[in-house]
Amino acid sequence: MLGRTLREVSAALKQGQVTPTELCKKCLSLIKKTRYLNAYITVSEEVALKQAEESEKRYKEGRSLGDLDGIPVAVKDNFSTSGIETSCASNMLKGYIPPYNATVVQKLLDQGALLMGKTNLDEFAMGSGSTDGVFGPVRNPWSYSRQYRERRQRDAQEDSHWLIAGGSSGGSAAAVAAFTCFAALGSDTGGSTRNPAAHCGLVGFKPSYGLVSRHGLIPLVNSMDVPGIFSRCVDDTATVLGVLAGHDPKDSTTVQDPIKPSMIPSVMDVSRLCIGIPKEYLVPELSNEIRSLWSQAADLFESGGAKVIEVSLPHTCYSIVCYHVLCTSEVASNMARFDGLQYGHRSGIDVSTEAMYAATRQEGFNDVVRGRILSGNFFLLKENYENYFIKAQKVRRLIVRDFLNVFDSGVDVLLTPTTLREAMPYLEFIKEDNRTRSAQDDIFTQAVNMAGLPAVSVPVALSNQGLPIGLQLIGRAFCDQQLLAVAKWLEKQVQFPVIQLQDLLDDGSLVLENGKLASVSLTQ
Repeated sequence: MLGRTLREVSAALKQGQVTPTELCKKCLSLIKKTRYLNAYITVSEEVALKQAEESEKRYKEGRSLGDLDGIPVAVKDNFSTSGIETSCASNMLKGYIPPYNATVVQKLLDQGALLMGKTNLDEFAMGSGSTDGVFGPVRNPWSYSRQYRERRQRDAQEDSHWLIAGGSSGGSAAAVAAFTCFAALGSDTGGSTRNPAAHCGLVGFKPSYGLVSRHGLIPLVNSMDVPGIFSRCVDDTATVLGVLAGHDPKDSTTVQDPIKPSMIPSVMDVSRLCIGIPKEYLVPELSNEIRSLWSQAADLFESGGAKVIEVSLPHTCYSIVCYHVLCTSEVASNMARFDGLQYGHRSGIDVSTEAMYAATRQEGFNDVVRGRILSGNFFLLKENYENYFIKAQKVRRLIVRDFLNVFDSGVDVLLTPTTLREAMPYLEFIKEDNRTRSAQDDIFTQAVNMAGLPAVSVPVALSNQGLPIGLQLIGRAFCDQQLLAVAKWLEKQVQFPVIQLQDLLDDGSLVLENGKLASVSLTQ
């Protein structure tokens, strides 16, 4: 049952093949077995079981709330959850229990979803490996998959080769990939949902800016943050998006227009589509395997009848620097609220208010967060403001225009890599500092956030090492549904294999019903 899609389980719940309580207990048991993945910071066992009980009652009375009723989900630990600790994986918010739910969390609960727990991340979502939180790094479930282990030479230090899950929403990605829940919320500011989705073999979706409410998502960069969705297939993403999308009076940046339900057609005619391949994304650092799969995916669209053309996004080379300036500037502004007075950590030093502020922030934030605050405050200094912040805003406008020009020329969707390479071992990842890694890992993803466009990472094949590789599709603003329809077409063509974790579990409880998906048409 745990290996099925959200929609399949929803149908099973409606037909009485399984009860919400049984499903909840199976997931909780698996969370305990896979604790070493460090995917969860907080497991809300009592809350989930109580929600399952209420869901079961509704099913018995024939008044199910919809497709998510009784479905286990997980939420990244930077979304406020009423009565459940929300720490952002930082000492600054350790022990902080919000008095309200983020809008997206509330919407899931209103539909009867079961909240399994809060997932791990990089501190305040600053990072691309989920290695820099105060609760330790997240391990990628694929480190323990049969596919990876069979293709890797055995050696004495078996356990030291575990892989990063990607970031900053690595906990949510690992939670879904290890079958402990059927969907999870992440956040995406520069790629934080798409990057871990690519590394963990999942569908990772970043909606158009303004489609889904940010209220209750602890802000990193207000003008780029969006809640993201992790699931095991595109249809499940559409189901969750249908629940989350829409105007929220508590978030003035959400669109007022009524949102149509997110149903994707089961058959997609791609022959009417024009797929753009941005030439600037063919960078020297891109691995040969991903380059080859990117090209094969383009061929798949072409053989499906789509028009595939090379396009140019001329300001791409400036985007990562521009993103860094704008991101750190907004971070410096947002992090000012953590002063030790109202909530969160407060230092015991009481020589003066200034000393208390300084000590609180020194003790509460890690080096990465302090470094970004420092950079941001530098860019916002009176003498630097014009040269850095204002100039970056102008470059951002040019980047937005690049995308508009391409879409106005008749292109429907852009096809790009999601990451430069497959997931790497943790010990290799930490050889570089957080800022260097983020600059490398956000290269294909952050421009989309600056332009406010929808994007989705779809797993397409396993690498020679047996690890997942994802490709990214980028759509026009607010054409999220069309984008997901194209993603579903690609997903159907590639038949990405299911992760085989049977070796991992002593009781073999994860023998998957849909293990038949193991044929891959995108081969090296």
